[in-house]
Order: sequence, then structure tokens, then C-alpha cells
Amino acid sequence: MKKLVVLTGAGISAESGINTFRDADGLWEGHDVMEVATPQGFAANPELVLEFYNQRRRELLSVKPNEGHLNLVELEKHFDVEIITQNVDNLHEKAGSKNVTHLHGELLKVRSSKDDSLILDWTKDLTLGDLCAKKSQLRPHIVWFGEMVPMLDKAIEITKKADILVIIGTSMQVYPAASLIDYIKPKTPIYFIDPKPQISENDFNDLTIIKNIASLGTNKLIELLIK
Repeated sequence: MKKLVVLTGAGISAESGINTFRDADGLWEGHDVMEVATPQGFAANPELVLEFYNQRRRELLSVKPNEGHLNLVELEKHFDVEIITQNVDNLHEKAGSKNVTHLHGELLKVRSSKDDSLILDWTKDLTLGDLCAKKSQLRPHIVWFGEMVPMLDKAIEITKKADILVIIGTSMQVYPAASLIDYIKPKTPIYFIDPKPQISENDFNDLTIIKNIASLGTNKLIELLIK
């Protein structure tokens, strides 16, 4: 089986009702991202940050995977599919995808503020006073701005092995995720699915742009790949 590596961003989850990360004005759900997505913001106002992610977690528990997620599961019948996602939701897993790497953390997990390796599954609200086994405050298992991206090396190794690269619902403007495209083998076919692609077919030798939302774009992808 050929290895199909899929890089997904907020666009694939938008059709499930999850708002994309940042609006045009730079706000995330009405908050300055520096307040709710940095270690400094957490130190300054932990209650605000915890409640912000509690709301995101509640929202996630109320939504379902969409056709875009399900189409990627369908492709597993024909390819060795590995998904690298910038999303912190679990909709790929809920749809049935078997191999998912989360670059930016997971909303349904929390971790120790003292020990990054101490990670717990978490589906309820997280509040001040919820402590890890080492008696430190639990925090969202999210990679905030200014923090290392621990899964990046794994994502690079996956990308290097791609026979086909598919990019869905991400602008490819946010680093380090955007740098993954630099690690594919020469002449690897790339399929880029986005309603407003910020990339040109002149940028890469073997690039196919599918200008559409994730559900319709992945339908077209299946037509092109499974002949």
C-alpha cells in the first residue's frame, strides 16, 4: 500500500460546527490569543484560561465528525493513511481514523504543570485545585504560543515517508506545521483542499489544488486517487 500522509487544519473541523482558531480580527472566540493561548496568559489569569478551554471541551463533546473526516477513513481501505493534524479536537479518531498525530495537543487531555509527561484523559471541566499526582495544577494539554511542539519530530518522520501528501483546511502559513511540506521526497504528488487556497500550482511541481470545502474536496480526492 502507498503511504498517504494527510495534514489537516481548522478547515476540516469547521463543517462539524467547531469555529476556526482565529477570526480575521485575530481574536479566538472573542479573546486575545495571548490571554488564552500562552503560558504568560495562564500565569496571569488561570481561571480565565481554564474556563476558556472548558467551553471548547463542552463544544467538542456536542459535535460529530463530518464527511471530510469520514472520507479519510474510507481512504484507509486503499492506502496506508497517517494523519498529522493541527487540530486539538478528536474528530478524526471519532470518525475511525487509526493513525493520528496531534501537533498542537488534545482538548480531551490535561497534563501536569510540573511534569509534561504526566498526561490524563479529561472530558469534564478543569478547575483551579484539580491537581496531578505531583500536587501541581493540571492544565490543558495544548501547545501554547511560545512552547515547544513535542510531536514535530514524529510528524517530520511521517512526512518523509509519504508517497502522496494531502493538505486539507489549513493555510500553510503557520509554522512549524507549514514547514512539513519541505520534508517530502522529490516528485511526491501533493493535493491541496481548501475553499480559499493560499498556494499556487506554480509553487510545486506536482501540486493539484481542489478549491472546495473539506467534505466536497475529499469526495473529489477519492475520485482522483481511486480510479
